[in-house]
Amino acid sequence: MSDIEDLSKRSATAIGRALIAGEARSIDLTEYYLSKTDNPEAAHVYTSVTRDRALREATAADKRLAAGRPLSALDGVPIVWKDLVDLEGEITTAASETRRHAAPALRDAFCAGNGGMVCLGKTNLTEFAYSGLGLNPHFGTPRNPHSPGADRIPGGSSSGTAVAVAANLAPCGIGTDTGGSVRIPAAFNGLVGFKTSEGSVPKEGVFALSETLDTVGPIARSVEDCVLLDFLLRGETTNSVARRDISSTVIFVPETVALDDLDPAVAANFEASLKRLEAAGARIEYGPMQPFADVIQLTADHGTLSSVEAYALHKELVDGPDVSKVDARVVARISGGKTMSAHSFHTILTTRARLINECWNLVGDRVIAMPTVAITAPETAPLEADVDVFNRTNLKALRNTNLGNMLDLCGLAIPNGTDADGMPTSLLLSTAFADEEMLLGFGLSAEEIIRGA
Repeated sequence: MSDIEDLSKRSATAIGRALIAGEARSIDLTEYYLSKTDNPEAAHVYTSVTRDRALREATAADKRLAAGRPLSALDGVPIVWKDLVDLEGEITTAASETRRHAAPALRDAFCAGNGGMVCLGKTNLTEFAYSGLGLNPHFGTPRNPHSPGADRIPGGSSSGTAVAVAANLAPCGIGTDTGGSVRIPAAFNGLVGFKTSEGSVPKEGVFALSETLDTVGPIARSVEDCVLLDFLLRGETTNSVARRDISSTVIFVPETVALDDLDPAVAANFEASLKRLEAAGARIEYGPMQPFADVIQLTADHGTLSSVEAYALHKELVDGPDVSKVDARVVARISGGKTMSAHSFHTILTTRARLINECWNLVGDRVIAMPTVAITAPETAPLEADVDVFNRTNLKALRNTNLGNMLDLCGLAIPNGTDADGMPTSLLLSTAFADEEMLLGFGLSAEEIIRGA
């Protein structure tokens, strides 16, 4: 039998292989993770721990594995879920004080419960998933486990999911991404995060922020983990992604917006990753990306699609007596949609459709590469103390990833180094035409090169 602590530190894929090979039991691994839910590193990570469900699912997985009938390559592997995803019998709080006593979900969301994975619990997030930083005054803010001193932000909005994986509370987890909420916390925590294309993962049973832009995707320890998790989220159990030849791939680096005002370590690690990819045979092309600039201008002139859709969803709350129970920073962002004119809303929708086509035509079959986030995770206290600092930092954190949401690009965030304080940096690969299998296939081949391993 494998040492459980050692096993727990492996990728979800490697854990799945060990379980199928009979090197360990799911129940022992599950009990190990459950024993850590009260540890200091788990503070503010979970909104609920599904202990009974986890033990029941682990026991069932061990029976299947012993009989040689795994439901998937990840059968018996523990997982956590962002608390926007319905789990039968659990309250979907969206990390909001206003939903602590909502009715429990009657059934799992479509994306949950596939492939025999073991649900450890639901994880914390920015209230209603509306920030890229991960702060939450109601359920607390998870601490970035990479910080050597003062508390640093976990990134958001899928903060609890990312910290759970980074702090070895779970081998993998599921988040949602509307403007960067999978890729940003993955980047800040040294993990791989995959933003799926709009509509590729059904959102039935997932609490919404923006019904147009919301996507569901994994945060894990490797690209291979994300490949397997992506198929399970879609209800499939077989993997058709193949490694892509690096030497046949053209990487496009947009010089518009994405490279502006980078932290020195972010810029240095990005350039180092590109040099390694070029040495491995990839062709690197630099050039302008006008759709990026146009998205920034569209937002400045008319506002955001997420704010108007969030206001439509939360109108009764933000215009009602319970608004004081909601994080004021979240209320301010939602309220931006209240004043948006019909003209602006229509302009955003029609211009977005045009820019998506322009972006796809410009990029073609090339892979876009840029820093996932322009900064490394900053200290939490200054963001809590000054709303202007919070807003500036939030916009900068979201800048690069949000371009992908507005232009309907799938995106894969891969760790590519650290700064002088040991805080992770990340490189973001994206593709047009919703070509997820090509992106993931290239990620499988390029991951170690990007990491510098």
